Amino acid sequence: MNIDDAALAESLRRLSQPRDDDGSLVSALHVVVTACADLFGVDGAGVLIADEQDLLVYAAASDGPGRLLEQTEAEAGEGPCTEAFVQGRVVTSRDVTAEADRWPTLASAMADQPVRAVLGTPVLLGGVPVGTLDVYKSRAHDWDDSEQAAIGRYAEIISTTLGAALQAHTAGELARQLQYALDYRVVIERAVGYLMAKQSLDAVSAFNALRNAARSRRTKIGVVSEHVLETGSLPA
Repeated sequence: MNIDDAALAESLRRLSQPRDDDGSLVSALHVVVTACADLFGVDGAGVLIADEQDLLVYAAASDGPGRLLEQTEAEAGEGPCTEAFVQGRVVTSRDVTAEADRWPTLASAMADQPVRAVLGTPVLLGGVPVGTLDVYKSRAHDWDDSEQAAIGRYAEIISTTLGAALQAHTAGELARQLQYALDYRVVIERAVGYLMAKQSLDAVSAFNALRNAARSRRTKIGVVSEHVLETGSLPA
């Protein structure tokens, strides 16, 4: 994958042109992820966006296997995309089906799919992670530094798309979700750090402890995070 500045600039130019779609944010994201797959020569791409519980949910994918990858990661709370979101950095896998010890649910779900190498990179708004851009290849692949950097730059297009939709008030329900993610990210990160120190957890495990507590109580992860910071423990 050799993407030069001219190719990336041309892709950005094409994406800025008027499109024949319904004008929705979902349609815009679908165009962006499809262009991403074409530009980088990967087999598919997708986007996950944080909802009001700061849980990643499916937003768009370039194809069926990509959609299943996104939905599996969102539901299981594991994989390169989840780690990229929680840790705020690019996370790669040479072959997700070979990482059953690390991501058992994802490895099992992708075993019969044409999904092997996966790269997840955070999507930021105002410096705050609000989702991930993810690409995959149908064969095992070691992602090099130039690939990670290029796809990280492309994630900025997702950020621009989200920001423009919010400003134009065309994001709909997603606007409220994104605003919640922005408002509570610091509180959630503090709670993650507290649980990491208190329970000797890694960042993703601590995040999923908050996530699971929020789900089981049908409340928001920000509320659970505030409880942890106020009381020193997860809700009973």
